[in-house]
Amino acid sequence: MNQIKKIINLLMPSENYDALGVGIIDFKKMTFTALEANQFESNIKFKTEPSLYFDLASLTKPLVNSLSYFLAPENFDQQSLLCLNHRGGLPAWGLLSSIDWRNQINSYSVAESPTLYSDFSALRVLLNLEKKSINQKSLCQSVWDKETMFWKDLPKHFPTPQYGYKNGLPNYGKVHDPNAWVINDFCSHAGLFSTVDGLCRTLINYHDKTDFIPKVKADLQKHRNRFSFGWDRVENPLTSLAGIGCGPQTFGHLGFTGTSIWIDPDMMLGHVILSNATKYYWYDKSGLNDLRRALGEEVWKLKEL
Repeated sequence: MNQIKKIINLLMPSENYDALGVGIIDFKKMTFTALEANQFESNIKFKTEPSLYFDLASLTKPLVNSLSYFLAPENFDQQSLLCLNHRGGLPAWGLLSSIDWRNQINSYSVAESPTLYSDFSALRVLLNLEKKSINQKSLCQSVWDKETMFWKDLPKHFPTPQYGYKNGLPNYGKVHDPNAWVINDFCSHAGLFSTVDGLCRTLINYHDKTDFIPKVKADLQKHRNRFSFGWDRVENPLTSLAGIGCGPQTFGHLGFTGTSIWIDPDMMLGHVILSNATKYYWYDKSGLNDLRRALGEEVWKLKEL
């Protein structure tokens, strides 16, 4: 982790986030190593026993919808599979109402369409499974680590970084995503929080219980569509936020708050990055992306832990 710390010390001080978690996972050995970095003015302090709970944002999608598929694929009809892979023709996004959001999401017809990354598609998967009496939260909790949880289940005073403001007050411990906030109940597009250790253990559990990594790899080799079982593929290994050095079948996911998961199935190696990049503003993630690429490039050099 020494080189990882050097990269963080070099790049983090000039950025608009002040909390960072980095984990590296060896899926062959089913082990991981992780650290947390916190910035106080110009000083960065590292912790090897991370304690902050980060808002995972859209990392929720593969940890809920994709995981639900691998745990119980028989519950996914063609419509749900299209929505899982963002090819169902639903709108990408829009502000939902707390009263009739279910009716709105269910009102859209689902038909095979070009890929359009869509929060609404993710929510449609949730509603389709509800019709089959499948409770995704109960299903997925069997795999999540105890430090990975729905935001409303966070005990009071659990340490979280700040994510902007809610109702004029600094947002600690409340979901950043506006629709997850309005829904105010478990949903599949956003809403999970985790420590970096908890996320690494969750992904190890995920693979242990479903063997999903070679399944995604095999599916990616069959087609050129962007998504595979809800996981996002690396389209250009030379420019990807996964970092130079990853293999052609590398897959993962990004989250709006400044989070990411990437897994190279050839190396059976993965890395996660958690941050509070939306603490001050959301629209400039160029510095965070420089960090993502630099950390990823360093990780792929490792081959294994």
